[in-house]
Amino acid sequence: MSSDATTAQVLKLLADRGQTVAAAESLTGGLVSAELTEAPGASVTVRGSVTAYATAVKHEVLGVDGPLLEERGAVDADVARRMAEGVRRLLGADWGVATTGVAGPEPQDGQPVGRVYVAVAGPGGPERGPRAVARRLDLDGDRKEIRDASVRAVIRLLLSELMENAATKDTEHSGGNGCLQP
Repeated sequence: MSSDATTAQVLKLLADRGQTVAAAESLTGGLVSAELTEAPGASVTVRGSVTAYATAVKHEVLGVDGPLLEERGAVDADVARRMAEGVRRLLGADWGVATTGVAGPEPQDGQPVGRVYVAVAGPGGPERGPRAVARRLDLDGDRKEIRDASVRAVIRLLLSELMENAATKDTEHSGGNGCLQP
């Protein structure tokens, strides 16, 4: 499962920026947190995690909207985004990541085995406010393979968002609106 190079890159970027991350996990049941805390020194950047396996925990602890959960079920892009936002807020982290989906062996809430949503919520930019993105995955394999692929996917999504956040900040600081030029 390990995505050591990507995870190390994520942790380094977070540490270099003085930022932190927290995880909200459903189908991965703590595997994202385990991956993030595998590296020595992870305590500098990792705030903690919530294993929100039960739908009620997604609502009661992470603050996912009850009607949204009732209407769409727990395996949904908006649910994943709200889980990431909720854990970010709950644990006071700069970044929140989330996983929700169906690892099998049976479909759940009308969703097929392998349907997974991963999400990242971050600080966004000065003009945009907080930002949350989600990605749908349709994974093949057994329960372990689906869970492992979900961990790799959410870590890659976090890396992508960290890189985009840095690019946005670089752009905002290197000119544009309000920049006086002759």
